[in-house]
Amino acid sequence: MSGRFAARLVVSISSADVGQRISLRRRLPTGEYSDVVGVLESWSAGTLAVRRRDGELVEVPERTMVAAKVVPPQPPPRRRPRATE
Repeated sequence: MSGRFAARLVVSISSADVGQRISLRRRLPTGEYSDVVGVLESWSAGTLAVRRRDGELVEVPERTMVAAKVVPPQPPPRRRPRATE
């Protein structure tokens, strides 16, 4: 075995998924990959707008997308245990 592995990169979202939480992998101009996770706010004129949980709006050109899928909603924040005195 060579030690290399192959990943299956599939884009399984469409403009019908606007409003859904997605995970998207894009190829940067440097040749590296970058992931964006958030709510797909719009998909028009070849550009996707994804709102991250910190409120940042990321615009992704459709041509740079190499993989994407709908993911479950973000889980609620965990409660910290109370400090006992």
